[in-house]
Amino acid sequence: MTQAEKGRAFQALHQRDRAFPIPNPWDAGSARLLAHLGFEALATTSAGYAYSTGRRDHGVPRNDMLAHAAAIVSATGLPVSADLENGYGDSPEDAAETVRLAAAAGLVGCSIEDAAFDRVYPHDLAADRIRAAAEAAHALPFPFTLTARAENFITGHPDLADTIIRLQSFQEAGADVLYAPGLTTLEEVAQVVRSVDRPVNVLGPMPGSQWSVAQLSALGVRRISIGGAFYRAAMGGFLRAARELSIHGTFEFKEQMATSPDLRGMFGR
Repeated sequence: MTQAEKGRAFQALHQRDRAFPIPNPWDAGSARLLAHLGFEALATTSAGYAYSTGRRDHGVPRNDMLAHAAAIVSATGLPVSADLENGYGDSPEDAAETVRLAAAAGLVGCSIEDAAFDRVYPHDLAADRIRAAAEAAHALPFPFTLTARAENFITGHPDLADTIIRLQSFQEAGADVLYAPGLTTLEEVAQVVRSVDRPVNVLGPMPGSQWSVAQLSALGVRRISIGGAFYRAAMGGFLRAARELSIHGTFEFKEQMATSPDLRGMFGR
């Protein structure tokens, strides 16, 4: 598919009457495995990629992150959106320029956060940044899906009322999808969905929660991402195996490994 065709396909996924999961690969290999498993679109994970290169989350410069995103785009024929943090700058023009560079990297969507690390932007600045990003996105010659993120819940400010006000202002500023990562209950999710009229993205369940795609679909959620969870799951297996060998000197972890024939088959396709 061309970039324009991918953009239209990605846009259409958000218009269906059910939620679609959008997993988050951290390199070209994991992207190809996820495509093999039948997912319809992919999104990068800033945390997963940063950790895979030995850096902290929010420690990857914009040029490096965009090069990584371009590698994910090249790995499969699927539409790809990118986690582009706060747009790599505080100003509205920083956010707009990041959107233009994202499109040049082959992406058909991206998310922009309303916080820098744990510092949430004031309401007016946060809305101005999304407005500038949306204007840049909608000036492109193909559909580019801009997701606006309200970061209260993952920056230590779990204020649902303020989060909803922020999402509503991002909607008015032109965002195509709204996202408040870190919601902890299905009722919080339902309140967000009822409060806006744009597709809502939800981060997969927080630890201790047991949600399903069907449950989130029934609430009106349209997209479900998992952030760095697949990367952390992979590293959980890696660390268990490494600790077993280091501490016990045994190899029982081999019983849980993906087989070489399975991997060859997936990559061969």
